[in-house]
Amino acid sequence: MKKLSAAFLSVFVINYVFAQNLESAIKKSNNDQLDAAISEFLSILKNSPDKGEVYFYLGESYFKKDITDSANYYFQKGIEKNPTYSLNYVGVGKILWYSGKTEEAKSQFFKAQSIAQNKNAEVLRKIAEVYINAPQKNLDEAIDLINKAMKLEPKNAYNYILLGDALLEKNPTDGSPAIKQYNEAIKLNPQSATGILRIGKLYERARNYQLALDNYKKAIEIEPNFAPAYREMAELYHKANMDSKAIEMYQKYLQLNNTTEARYRYASFLFEKGSYEEAIREMENLKAQGFENPYVYRILAYSYYELGDKKDKDAYTKGLDYINTFFAKAGNGFKYLASDYKYKGLLLMKTGNDSLGVVEINKAIAMDSTVASDLYKEIAKTYLKNKKYELAANYFDKVRYDVMTSQDWFEAGRSYYFAKQFDKADTAFGNIIAKLPNFDVTYVWKGRTKANLDPKNEKWLALPYYEKYLSLVKPEERNTSAKKSNVIEACEYLGYYYMAQKNKDKATEYFTIIKELDPNNAKAQAFFKQGSKK
Repeated sequence: MKKLSAAFLSVFVINYVFAQNLESAIKKSNNDQLDAAISEFLSILKNSPDKGEVYFYLGESYFKKDITDSANYYFQKGIEKNPTYSLNYVGVGKILWYSGKTEEAKSQFFKAQSIAQNKNAEVLRKIAEVYINAPQKNLDEAIDLINKAMKLEPKNAYNYILLGDALLEKNPTDGSPAIKQYNEAIKLNPQSATGILRIGKLYERARNYQLALDNYKKAIEIEPNFAPAYREMAELYHKANMDSKAIEMYQKYLQLNNTTEARYRYASFLFEKGSYEEAIREMENLKAQGFENPYVYRILAYSYYELGDKKDKDAYTKGLDYINTFFAKAGNGFKYLASDYKYKGLLLMKTGNDSLGVVEINKAIAMDSTVASDLYKEIAKTYLKNKKYELAANYFDKVRYDVMTSQDWFEAGRSYYFAKQFDKADTAFGNIIAKLPNFDVTYVWKGRTKANLDPKNEKWLALPYYEKYLSLVKPEERNTSAKKSNVIEACEYLGYYYMAQKNKDKATEYFTIIKELDPNNAKAQAFFKQGSKK
């Protein structure tokens, strides 16, 4: 009897330790501490190689790391070791669903439910997760599965979190049904950091950033090692332009989850906030560690384009190499973004492949017409830089007026001017003057344009613009490299105007300025030589 009691106690202790270890590993996986979780799951498998649940949650952790081959291996291995453990069939179905094989996936989901005899709420929840989170969704079926899970386990808080997620996906513009479910989850489990995080994200979507931040902080108070909350806080601080706090939160996130995937997310964050050199450094380090996710090459390409050749003379060449590698690694079946074609096109143009670049940019515009005007501007500016003025002018014609900045109008005006489209140039420079009446150089370009519209000086149309330019330039600024040639140009025009008006004193005033700035100026010399003869 004593022996039996000892044996029973031994089994009890073994099972208790197994359950504790498994719970610890699952918690780490849910907290995004994926490498630590995987290490613990593998350690558990050494002592419990026939436990189907270990294979499932190990596969889940690999899936979160986007290592689907390993995820599928462990799901399949779990079925081999324990065919009656239903969740591994859900795991196999998940892999199939995400790869677009929905009918095959449903067959696996049906097996899981059949084995569980529809009495395992976790099976229902895990299938619902797939339908909610995958790119191809099945929200009505997800909601039906969650309702069934609620009947089996009415006090499980995660049911309500999932239901909130499904309702939010179904109607993204109305968060009230979702928040109701998240609050129900918190009522059932006030220590649910996940539920509080979801509420925070909802407030963030509604741009109530303070309430979002309060909830993220509350989640961390409940679970100090809850890595997702630090990541959400980092993103929130970034939106508020508090980048030092954003980086501080991301560093805390990385302390908890210093995986290659986490560092990838951090590098993506650096790109989003405009820290292109830091993003490149992080991505290059990931690449050196053998992290072959094609997204690394995407962010490297984007970052090198944004960095530009002023900081790295080979930036555009490197960017083009990386975007080509990205397309090669992603392959034909990949779901590309409009921005992928946009950056490929821009990098091609920056490296002298204008026509090929325009082809790629037109692909981006076909995918997302909202970016058309911005991309037309980029094409136009590249053509302007390459002195292909008519092409530049043609693309500026395509841009909507409401997205044109004063700098855009300035570049458009120069394109029109050099393309000899003087009416359009006149309008462009006029738009700048209306917004920035003290931006002096615009008056020079406006004067040049007016002079070309009045080539015989019948109306002296450029007169008020050259006069305005000179009034904005202080005498001590006239001899600076930025203004000297423009001052001379304006004075020549005004000098000839007053000569035509037979106002020698005023003409002399302007030619004197020219002579002081450039003693060898031929027009000034001719003026004073002619005057001395008289």
